[in-house]
Amino acid sequence: MNKWLKIWEYKDLRNKIIVAISLLLLTRVLAHIPLPGVDLARLQTFFSQNQVFGFLNMFSGGTMSNFSIILMGVGPYITSSIIFQLLGMIFPAIEELQKEGEAGRQKITQWTRLATIPLAFIQAYAMLVLLRNQGVIPTWTTFDLWVMLISVTAGTILLMWLGEIISQKGIGNGVSLIITLGILSSYPSQIRNTALILQSGDTTKIIGAIAFAIIFVLATIGIIIVQEGQRNIPVTYARKLRLGQTTGYESTLPIRVNIAGVIPIIFAMSVLVIPGVVAKYLEAAKTAWLANSATSVSNFFNNQTYYAIIYFVLVFAFTFFYTFIVFKPTNIAENLQKQSGFIPGIRPGTETREYIYKVISRITFVGAAFLSIIAVLPFIVQSWTGITTFTLGGTGILIVVAVVLETMGQIESQMSMHTYERY
Repeated sequence: MNKWLKIWEYKDLRNKIIVAISLLLLTRVLAHIPLPGVDLARLQTFFSQNQVFGFLNMFSGGTMSNFSIILMGVGPYITSSIIFQLLGMIFPAIEELQKEGEAGRQKITQWTRLATIPLAFIQAYAMLVLLRNQGVIPTWTTFDLWVMLISVTAGTILLMWLGEIISQKGIGNGVSLIITLGILSSYPSQIRNTALILQSGDTTKIIGAIAFAIIFVLATIGIIIVQEGQRNIPVTYARKLRLGQTTGYESTLPIRVNIAGVIPIIFAMSVLVIPGVVAKYLEAAKTAWLANSATSVSNFFNNQTYYAIIYFVLVFAFTFFYTFIVFKPTNIAENLQKQSGFIPGIRPGTETREYIYKVISRITFVGAAFLSIIAVLPFIVQSWTGITTFTLGGTGILIVVAVVLETMGQIESQMSMHTYERY
């Protein structure tokens, strides 16, 4: 505790934390500035009754259910970042830029910012049309539509800018902190609603709430363990000395249990959102069979059992897919050989590649199974405990824990730097 109290002794670190907190609070103010011309009660009912859009609303920090000027949150920016990550696999020129260091990263970051603008505009238009089809927004004029589109797009750009300021002038990753605060902002109202139900004295609800709290704590502990867990593969590097002698020094190749982070869950959600959104559009179709088919698809995805099964499978598959995109055994084996490194007992080259592939596959299986369970945890907990007023979003906890650990690590490194400067 004394260690953390010393944060305020260092002026530059104190200023960074103040900047980060101030800008994060500003994002919450923006989240409660609504756009005009919407039935808020009907809007909130729509998000509470739809599994897919309720999940998106959680990630936006309630900006969707509030119909605020930052309706889309930082979602378009994240989408743009993922697109450029995947384009690096397809286009060698982008892959080379990713390897060029700071200059290459800055160019890709600039492209990501520019791509965010049309993505925000398109996603905002799709969301507004969907809400109009559901009767949440009354018929608008062309001027009203353009005002809403420009406002929402500008809101996303503003959030992106604030996130980058937090990263540069504050502490931690700005965009990640904005998402984390958005997730945490929904907890107070959920806790209040749960407390109101427990005041009735229903024994079943009380037992369910206790079980809910225990699962919440266990899930948080499990996420911390998995996030920090890694397998260290021993590596020996040969070093040439004078007079033709060689020696070696030991190192390790760390492989994290959860290499992919929350990206597989985002991929899975993106895939699941598409049929649900399209079905909601087509429910208002004039063709009877098309409207009926859309209603059937919409009902299918609102069924929690079917939704959870598909979600589990997609997260599991995307974890393997993304892990082998960012962690390529062939490239690792080649780099080790170029640096005169080898894994003891394993020949350089093909055998090293196969060994690394086998290790990553085994570790990723554990990480994929864990991520999949975390993704469907809300469905399991709600069916077991009967508590529906509080959503135990495993994905939300995963994001919060990862961001908190990363931010704490940055604060500790800053404090260590100040400690070394004293001596």
